[in-house]
Amino acid sequence: MSQNRLNIEGIMLFEQPFARVPYENYRKVFRTSQKSIEKELGAVQNAAKDLANKERPEDDVEATTKALDGMIARVEGLKRKLSDMQESAGKPTLNVMRERLQHLGAVEQFESQRVPEFTRWADVRLDRWLVDWSLRNGKEKTARMIAAEKGIEKLVDIDLFSDIRRIEDALNRKSCSEALAWCSENKAALRKLKNTLEFDLRLQEYIELARAGKTVEAMAYSKKHLLPWQETHYQQIVQAAALLCYPPSTSCGPYKRLYDPGRWTTLIQSFRLAIYHLSTLPTEPLLHLAMYAGLASLKLPACYNHETKNVDCPVCNPDLGELAKEVPFSHHVNSTIVCRWTRKIMDADNMPMAMPNGQVYSKEAFDDIAAKNDGWVFDPRNPADKCRYSELRKVFIS
Repeated sequence: MSQNRLNIEGIMLFEQPFARVPYENYRKVFRTSQKSIEKELGAVQNAAKDLANKERPEDDVEATTKALDGMIARVEGLKRKLSDMQESAGKPTLNVMRERLQHLGAVEQFESQRVPEFTRWADVRLDRWLVDWSLRNGKEKTARMIAAEKGIEKLVDIDLFSDIRRIEDALNRKSCSEALAWCSENKAALRKLKNTLEFDLRLQEYIELARAGKTVEAMAYSKKHLLPWQETHYQQIVQAAALLCYPPSTSCGPYKRLYDPGRWTTLIQSFRLAIYHLSTLPTEPLLHLAMYAGLASLKLPACYNHETKNVDCPVCNPDLGELAKEVPFSHHVNSTIVCRWTRKIMDADNMPMAMPNGQVYSKEAFDDIAAKNDGWVFDPRNPADKCRYSELRKVFIS
């Protein structure tokens, strides 16, 4: 029973992004609400302070009434804004968090891997990983179809990847507007991570102005958007200023690299890494990480030897074996020896037996062969090599 006991900690290692994504989304809702409260209540407090500082507010009843009405209007507007935000973003995000935590909490109730409930839970997890893989590879329709068919819309991050795809499509069209808007929404988090994506986007917009020969606009753009970064990107800003002296066809190395269209591909990769980091998502699909872990636990040198391959071993499969080349060999404290003929484990009840030629198979295999051949056994890989059953030797593994 202990072999089938669930490794809760191991399972939860894969589920951190699953729980963190809606949490990070709700943090954004909270920060937006907090900014609105600080802005509106700050204005109300200032208006109240102005009224309190008036020597005789009762002398100007109309102005005082107007100020009070303005304060009430601001508070009511804030209330509506917060209510709308809660209904449109806060409550749905909380529902997603609740459903995901309930899904994770269900694992602790399963006694072993063999109970039907865990099998169903694992099937849902696999569906989630398939949706994640589809979204990362641009197959959004497939992802939505799987999510809808399996009823797991709240357990996958389709909206997040839709935003990623929308911004990446804009960058492919050589437009930085959507990515810059995203940077503005997440300015504090990017600054905390010391991420330079916003500067890279601003620099690219400047480069495109220089490419189009719009020198005046490029200089004005640099003054407005690049100079604020001079403390951390001074050398790049100086180099960008000199770019105006070079045409797009230049062969001068530093400026040729700035004009290189391949910079857009780098920007897409930088954006994806930034949003993955902010959303606590791994850079690899979860399906790949799970497969790497499984293949690493099975991979042995024998998997790549044609003579010792096992048809029941996933790593011995040509396709999965190719994928497994990226992971290290497994480390086993206690080895498990499998008979090449019967594909069964050789142990104390099914001991390995050696022929005079040194080939080793299980006792069960030789018993079956000897029963069909009047006490004679042969090497299944070379039937011409025969011996008496009594000539077999037991093999002990130490």
